[in-house]
Amino acid sequence: MRKSVQELAIAGASPTFPSPLHVGRPNIGNRERLMERINDLLDRRWLSNAGVYVNELEQRLAEILGVKHCIVMCNGTVALEIAIRALGLQGEVIVPSLTFVATAHALQWQQIKPVFCDIDPVSCTIDSSRVEELITPLTTGIIGVHLWGRPCNTDALQEIAERHRLRLMYDAAHALGVTSGGKMIGGFGDVEIFSFHATKFINSFEGGAVTTNNSVLADRIRLMKNFGFSGYDNVVYIGTNGKMPEVSAAMGLTSLESMDEFIAINYRNYLAYKDGVKDIPGISLLPYSDNERTNYQYIVLILDETVARIARDRVIDVLQKENVIARRYFYPGCHRMEPYRSLQPQAGLVLPETEKLVRQTIVLPTGTDISLEAISEITDILRCAITNSDELTYLLTAR
Repeated sequence: MRKSVQELAIAGASPTFPSPLHVGRPNIGNRERLMERINDLLDRRWLSNAGVYVNELEQRLAEILGVKHCIVMCNGTVALEIAIRALGLQGEVIVPSLTFVATAHALQWQQIKPVFCDIDPVSCTIDSSRVEELITPLTTGIIGVHLWGRPCNTDALQEIAERHRLRLMYDAAHALGVTSGGKMIGGFGDVEIFSFHATKFINSFEGGAVTTNNSVLADRIRLMKNFGFSGYDNVVYIGTNGKMPEVSAAMGLTSLESMDEFIAINYRNYLAYKDGVKDIPGISLLPYSDNERTNYQYIVLILDETVARIARDRVIDVLQKENVIARRYFYPGCHRMEPYRSLQPQAGLVLPETEKLVRQTIVLPTGTDISLEAISEITDILRCAITNSDELTYLLTAR
């Protein structure tokens, strides 16, 4: 039922949704199949250390992504850190600021300086035309981020990396099932890193993976994620504990079995949101390319405050009062988080597109946990808030 602008402005009023609708609420898949796998691994009493489900998940992912090697790990951040070390990165690495902070932290944790590059305003990914001007004698690599399932300009980045003899890797946490130039993401650059955190549309409770077509590099990464062990009692390399447990692999396999269904539901939701916001002034839905496969995992709205006549954060406040837990991905940008804002206080001066976009984005709930009726209610809330923006701002300010 559509609310009035007065109702939207009243703090403590009964929200539209009795239970919160979150961005990234987990998809579960077939519970019976999951429990079969969990019971099986308990019967086997093989809970970790490359059991049958970990091996099967790696093989299945490699097939889907069309790569030679997939090494699954306990989470995406450890996958980033191990890949960075395996590539021998040091000094400075060029990376977008518009990403989850783990991308930058994985570098800084290893005393490598993340050099923040601006984004292309259309793709919202690292601006390949700006990368070259950031290269210095200390630069050893580039990390591109396939943000919101929108691929980087992989051809341009590859050409730059080869010409300057830099290592190239990708944070593909948002990009499982996505193509770039018709080729499945997973085999670009030296390595690509995936996340199977619970918030991703394919999850393993918690988990990650490194994919590569470089067999030497894959062998090194396998050693590094298991303390450097090569067989029993034979440590041949420095390493850490990055192993994925069997229960996570069981969940990952169960999720993969429903991958097509999850993408179909995400696409259905995307079309519903697209239709619902098409006539709301100052709101646009970030589109996905019709020429590429994608997972439609994120519903990203861009709010033009000059047209909508209401601040983005006001709109998010209204949505959250109605139990729609919208987010500001990735606000305020890594360069404005610690330790980077202290180490690089002037970074924002060369990131105008990043600075602009982080003030405009609203990410809305999607996935299997939301209905078309709920999406209609959410877009009605947005329409009411924005078409009555002057009155709503007055009511909120007057409280």
